[in-house]
Amino acid sequence: MKKIYMDHVATNPLHPEVLDAMMPYFKDNYGNPLSLYGPGFKAREAIENARESTASLINAKAKEIIFTASGAESNNFALKGIAYALQGKGKHIIVSKIEHHSVLNSARFLEKQGFVVTYLPVDNHGLVDPEAVKKAINSETILISIIHASPEIGTIQSLSEINKIAKEKGVLLHTDSVAAVGNIPVDVQALNVDLMTFAAHQFYGPKGAAALYVKEGTRIVPLIYGGIQEGGRRAGTENVPAIVGMGKAADITKRDLQKRIDHIRPLRDSIISSTLKINKVILTGHPEQRLPGHASFVVEYIEGEAMLLMLAAKGIYSASGSACSSKALKSSPVLISIGVPVHLAQGSVVFTLGEETTSEDITYFNETFPQVISRLREISPYSKGWEETEAPTCTAKK
Repeated sequence: MKKIYMDHVATNPLHPEVLDAMMPYFKDNYGNPLSLYGPGFKAREAIENARESTASLINAKAKEIIFTASGAESNNFALKGIAYALQGKGKHIIVSKIEHHSVLNSARFLEKQGFVVTYLPVDNHGLVDPEAVKKAINSETILISIIHASPEIGTIQSLSEINKIAKEKGVLLHTDSVAAVGNIPVDVQALNVDLMTFAAHQFYGPKGAAALYVKEGTRIVPLIYGGIQEGGRRAGTENVPAIVGMGKAADITKRDLQKRIDHIRPLRDSIISSTLKINKVILTGHPEQRLPGHASFVVEYIEGEAMLLMLAAKGIYSASGSACSSKALKSSPVLISIGVPVHLAQGSVVFTLGEETTSEDITYFNETFPQVISRLREISPYSKGWEETEAPTCTAKK
């Protein structure tokens, strides 16, 4: 049976060149980077070389990169570190309603510590209105956190417009770029953001390696205490192989990114074009301003989990934007935020492509997915008479 991986937004396979670069640091070059002898010096040199490479991917300075263990840690670090560092200036934070849980839960944690959080709505494409940001800022505002690209609906935000407003008001801007870095060109100088989260496994690096970009001169309080690693901003013995892998993955991505985009964008467009021919299937996210390898839909009268299971049985591995896939009994807050009715949000599905995806894979998918939908609708208790009745569809919120 043909097997097709279409969940690259969740993670990617390790690039062979990355694995080769990491291997010596598991066995031969095992020294502690803080040790004052040869093996330690080699490990320290490897980390700093990786820092240069990682910084280069987003056009940052090496000293502006703090290595972490995950995008979730970086997001926690950004929100809590800035909140505690600047609480003397103010205790108001602005985030969007479609942030990753690591941002939203950090914001809720800070609310319990006495901070005030404004949760900005989005339009039916998942875009934050820069004017809404401007209206939300007050004299107590110290931080704005807006996701760069949504892993669930693929929408890419207009960060430059939002940042212009933030800078005019003297407010720091953080962006969760986990789904963006490695999938689209990202330049922190052009975006002029103050903090940025990104993770290696999104661009064929290892899991357990991520970074927080902190613009030079930005005050931040450590999230983890106990040592002098990362310039005293993140304690703990460094995961040298993972950091080396992130640096190598960054080098490869800088070299191959445009080729990857040119390869996967037409494949994505083929999925969208084919799938939208199916009755009562709706594209979620922005139709153009979206990640090049991302296609997401709501399929009426079918649960996302059922689609995932039947697709997997046919060798197609994908994800659902609905929380049903994580065993939760509630709809995705992202889909609800863009105006998808609760009863339809359970029918979401997300397909994300990578450099190994082929046109043959997409042909097989385009033949198989309509069959899956047809079969599931035949056995769905919700679909009786659906062709004769006008069901509610996804519309923009008023």
